[in-house]
Amino acid sequence: MKSHNEPLVPGELTATLVETYSTLGDAFHGLRNIPLPSAAEVAMVIERLREVLFPGIANGFRPAAADLRPFVEATLHEVAFSLRKQICLAQRYMHRHARPNAECVECDSCADQVTRGFLADLPAIRKALTLDAEAAMAGDPAARDLGEVILSYPGHYAITAQRIAHSLWVRGAPLVPRMITEHAHHFTGIDIHPGATIGERFFIDHGTGVVVGETTMIGNRVRLYQGVTLGALSLSSKKVKELRAGPKRHPTLEDDVIVYSGATILGGETVIGRGTIVGGNCWIVESVPPHSRVTVQVASAVRQAGNVRSQPPTADSAETAAEPRNPPSLLSGSFPEALDWVI
Repeated sequence: MKSHNEPLVPGELTATLVETYSTLGDAFHGLRNIPLPSAAEVAMVIERLREVLFPGIANGFRPAAADLRPFVEATLHEVAFSLRKQICLAQRYMHRHARPNAECVECDSCADQVTRGFLADLPAIRKALTLDAEAAMAGDPAARDLGEVILSYPGHYAITAQRIAHSLWVRGAPLVPRMITEHAHHFTGIDIHPGATIGERFFIDHGTGVVVGETTMIGNRVRLYQGVTLGALSLSSKKVKELRAGPKRHPTLEDDVIVYSGATILGGETVIGRGTIVGGNCWIVESVPPHSRVTVQVASAVRQAGNVRSQPPTADSAETAAEPRNPPSLLSGSFPEALDWVI
């Protein structure tokens, strides 16, 4: 039995752990005392921005009309200072500046430029997020009003983070956009890369397990359900390095597409045509024409001697399987000439 006098943290453990910084490498080697961007401060920036976009959303305090402008102005100054600092730290990290007090004119200039451009985007971001909330109202009978969507829907939170991060991403801000969307990922279970291009009135219902990759392009009025993956095909390590330079590797969803739960759509050349409905659990790696309905060919149930067994569908049952399983009211419009794709 170990003695109570023995230290909980033996000295050799510390020595062994520190040794791994040399043997396994250190991601932050060479930074000396340069502080890294702060995940906690980035999370605070997100919440303060949500207060600017929808006053009262984070802490329940809604300023009176006469106090609204001073409140927004003060919050914007706070956000600008914090965001600029985090972008500057990220720039220093990317440039590997080794002295904590060394000035980096390029880093400071980039942080200023990105922050100013981002702040100028806020009215457009607010409009986009309002339309996203309206899309949730239009697509979810359980949503009672816009306030409920903005306050409580994880999909709207994740989209808010992505639209904020995307504005920073397209301006070349390093690291911070990923920290913003990964905070939302941790908080909601929805993983949307800041590089993804997303149109108006985007709605993610339920949301758990949704993945949207970096080069995904999403049109207007698109709806995703839980467990949907818009991803890239798995490649060799060599090919991954080549693709890191920027070729499109994630799919395109045109306007008015609905993708039901568990569907996986992969590949940079894959285009889901306008008005298409993708059924649950589909696996798609090639383009689909506009106004199609894609469903999985399912086994039909056969009752035999009191037991239920499954058998491959007949031609008749396959035809039935191609029909949408959802009420017409949920299909965002009817397409009389829709193409049925059974996979």
